[in-house]
Amino acid sequence: MTSVNKKIKISGVGIHSGLPANMVVKPSKKPGIFFQRTDIKCSDLIAARYDNVGETLMRNTTIGDKNGAHVQTIEHLMAALFVSGIDSAVIDIDGPETPILDGSAYEFINAFNGAIKTKTPMKKIIVKKTVIAHRNELVKTMPFWKKLKTMILNHTIWRKGNGYVKLSPNDNGLLIDATLVYKDKIIGTQSYSCLLDGTKKSVDKFIKDISKSRTFGKYSEWEWLKAHGMGRGANENNVIALNDNGDGTLNKLYYKDEFVRHKIIDAVGDMFTSGGFIYGHLESCKGSHALNNLVLRKLFSDKSNYEIIEE
Repeated sequence: MTSVNKKIKISGVGIHSGLPANMVVKPSKKPGIFFQRTDIKCSDLIAARYDNVGETLMRNTTIGDKNGAHVQTIEHLMAALFVSGIDSAVIDIDGPETPILDGSAYEFINAFNGAIKTKTPMKKIIVKKTVIAHRNELVKTMPFWKKLKTMILNHTIWRKGNGYVKLSPNDNGLLIDATLVYKDKIIGTQSYSCLLDGTKKSVDKFIKDISKSRTFGKYSEWEWLKAHGMGRGANENNVIALNDNGDGTLNKLYYKDEFVRHKIIDAVGDMFTSGGFIYGHLESCKGSHALNNLVLRKLFSDKSNYEIIEE
C-alpha cells in the first residue's frame, strides 16, 4: 500500500460546471482511494470503486450518489494515481467535480512527483477467465427513461454500433488495446496499445506517449452542451475541438492519434476503480466509461473469474 507523504493541493475548474474546483490529496493509512466532499456537512467518504460508480452518462465516470454526495470526472485523476503507484489516499474536494486541468492526466501526474517516500507493490487482481461487455446489452438493460436521457445527453454523439470491452488473462500486467471508430475524418479508425507492467520503463512510456492526450469534442456541439449543463469549463487548453466538418481541429494536436491515446487514459483510470492492479488484457472497441464499468462488474460477479494477490 502506497500513499502520498504530504498534502497535495490541486485547483482548477470543473469541465462541466465551469466553476472553481479545489482538491487536497491527503496521506492515508487505509487501502483505497476515497473522496470527501468538504462542501457537504457530515458527508461520508466516497469510495472510488467500480461498485460505487453511479453515473457514466455525461461522458465521464461519477462515483457516489448522483442525487447526493458524488464526485464526477474522476478518470484522469485515477489514471494519474495508478501510474504514480498511489493506491491509498483521502481526497478532500469542495464540489462535485474534479478539476479538468489540461484535459489529460499529465498535470495530475506532475503534482504527485516527489510526494512518495517508499513505493510498495499494489494488490494484484489476476484475470483468470474472459469477460466481455457489449454495448448492445448495456442499452438493452437500461430502463426507458435512462435510454432517453442517454440519447439527450449525448446529443449528436449518440451512435449505433457494436462496441465492446473485453478482459482476458494476461500474465505480464495491464495490456490495453483500444480502437476508436468515428465518422469524423480527423479521427476515422484509430488503434493504440499500451502495456503497464509495474516497471519504471512502462510508466515513463505512458507519461511520454499517452499522459498528455486530451479529451475531445465537436466545437459545433459546445453551445448545446453548455445549455444542458455540460462543457462550461471547456476551452482551447483542455479540450481538442473538432471543426464543424470533422476533418480538422481548431487547436493543435500533440499526436495525430491523440484521440485514441486519450481513451487509454480513460481506460486506465476506470480499471483502477477495481481497487488494485489488474493483470489482464483489456480490449476496447468503440468503448466507453459505461462499458469499462460493466466489464468490471462482470469480472467481480464470479470469484472464479479472478484471483487477488496481496503483496
